[in-house]
Amino acid sequence: MPAAKLHGQAVRTLVFCTFLWALSFPAMKALSLEQHTLLPDAGSWFFTSLGVMYRFGAAGLVLLLFNVAALKTISRRETEQGIALAVFGVAGILFQMDGLAYTLASTSAFLTQGYCVFIPMWGLIIHRRHPSLKIYLSTLLVVIGVAVLAEINFHSFKLGRGEIETLIASVLFTGQILLLENPRYAANRAGNFSTVMFLAMALLCLPLVWATAPNAAAGLHAYSSLMAVGLMASLVVFCTVFAYTLMNRWQRHVTATEAGLIYCIEPVVASALALFLPGWLSHWGNINYGNEQLTWRLLLGGGLITAANVLLQSRWLETETPKT
Repeated sequence: MPAAKLHGQAVRTLVFCTFLWALSFPAMKALSLEQHTLLPDAGSWFFTSLGVMYRFGAAGLVLLLFNVAALKTISRRETEQGIALAVFGVAGILFQMDGLAYTLASTSAFLTQGYCVFIPMWGLIIHRRHPSLKIYLSTLLVVIGVAVLAEINFHSFKLGRGEIETLIASVLFTGQILLLENPRYAANRAGNFSTVMFLAMALLCLPLVWATAPNAAAGLHAYSSLMAVGLMASLVVFCTVFAYTLMNRWQRHVTATEAGLIYCIEPVVASALALFLPGWLSHWGNINYGNEQLTWRLLLGGGLITAANVLLQSRWLETETPKT
């Protein structure tokens, strides 16, 4: 396939991934509400670590079943990349979740998207290459758009424990994105290192599950309803197996900077889904999870992020500088 068509296909696929990931936000929120009724004595750390362990463990087993032949010839670098992605992923999630306990959800949502700034900074520091004017403008539009979307109040903004931990999480997510661009792993097969990544993430969560479980049977009680099982199944199939394997397969055909800006579409889609999906889930599971309202912040913030990505894919302000 010609390079231009390959790039276009990669962009479309990564945008599709943001739609799949966006489904995880209302699904995880509904799952949390359901689990607190099933297991009221358990804490949020237990539900978080258990959910990550089940989600990525099940996804790893699914890939294992479909990848048996290829995994027989798995290379050292595929294993290395999978483990590295798992470490960055789990550490990022844990810092993000702990930071959320010490800051506003809106602040966390804003700071988590910091990778769209960190990735160009990495290219500037390590490769001594300045981003193009188009990248600067796209990044600025995304930052403003996410700030509007997350309802950030800069007058009351402070850099405390929660904010610092969320920034650390964003740096770790930056590491994940950069690992997929690393030329060292260019020949790796996505199915192989994705399988290793998923299973390693599940194993890394096991000690935290054990430490936070209120009792030995809590891991089963947390998923003792049809709704809980159904929500986890959707997270495994759509938000993990499909989304992550597509990302791992196609992100190598765009720059890390471009990928980071594309991924900022995710909170826009998540906000749009929150307008109607919570009501559907509440009706299905009889939980109290209300729809959000359409606001000028969603329209303006979402419009700015969308405009940034349209600009990124346009020929306007294009230069002949090397990719970073």
